[in-house]
Amino acid sequence: MQPSDPVGHNRSAWNQMARQRNRFARPARDEDFVDPLRSVDGPGWLGGDIKGKRVLCLAAGGGRQGPIYAAAGGIVTVLDISGEMLELDRQVAHQRNLEIRVVEQSMDDLTCFDAESFEIVIQPVSTCYVPDILNVYRQIARVMAPGGVYISQHKQPVSLQVDSQGGSAYRLDAHYYRREPLPPAQTASLVREAGTLEYIHRWQELIGGMCSAGFAIEDLTEPLHADPAAEPGSFGHRSHFVAPYVRIKARRTSQAVDFPAIWTPET
Repeated sequence: MQPSDPVGHNRSAWNQMARQRNRFARPARDEDFVDPLRSVDGPGWLGGDIKGKRVLCLAAGGGRQGPIYAAAGGIVTVLDISGEMLELDRQVAHQRNLEIRVVEQSMDDLTCFDAESFEIVIQPVSTCYVPDILNVYRQIARVMAPGGVYISQHKQPVSLQVDSQGGSAYRLDAHYYRREPLPPAQTASLVREAGTLEYIHRWQELIGGMCSAGFAIEDLTEPLHADPAAEPGSFGHRSHFVAPYVRIKARRTSQAVDFPAIWTPET
C-alpha cells in the first residue's frame, strides 16, 4: 500500500536526522576546502574546473555538497525537502563567506526553475526516497542545459532487497518488483536511514529511465566498501557480498525528449 504523503514523511525523518547530526548532517571539514573539487570529484568527471558553472546540488542539503562546490567556483543552488538540512548549508556558507541559494522542495518537482537553468546537476544518494524515479529524471532533463553533466549516486536495488540485520549470511527479503515502500528501518545503519520510506528502483528504471529522459551515460562506478576481513554483519563484510551503491556520469544530449513507457510486469 502506498502512503498518502511520502514526501511529508521523509521530510520529517530528515529534519529529525538534521537535529540529531546524523552522518549526512555533518558539515564539510576544513580539509575539504583545501582542494574542494577534488574532494567531491575523485574520478575527475567534471574536468577539473567548474568556475562560473551553474550547479544544482539536488536533494543534497546538510552543509557539505553545496559549500564545497561553491568553494570550487560554482554558482550553486541546493535543493532539499528538509529545511533543517538546508539550514546547515546556510550556516556553512555564512561561516566561509560563500554564496549559495537554497530551495526547500522535493526532487521530483523542479517547476520552481526555468528550463535549461543548470549546466551541472549533482545528486548524492536520494532517489530511493521517491516512488517515481522516471519523473525525477524528466524534471532534471528539463532544467539542464543541453550538453550538461548529471552525476548521481544511487542505492543498488539488491542492497535494498537484502535485509539489514547483522550476521554472517544475508537474506533477500524484498521482491525485486515491489512497488510500495520498504518498511521504515527502526535503527540507522550504513545501509538504511532510520524512519525513512525507501523504494526499490530496478536497473531498467535506474539506467533505462535515465536514457529515456534524454541522457547518455558516459561512465559508471561502484564505490568500493567491501572488506573481506571485516567482522560478519558489519558494513564492510556485507559490502563484500552486496555492493551498496552505484555512481553514474551522464550527459544531457537532446532538448526534445520522448518518454517511452517502461515495461512493468503485472505482478
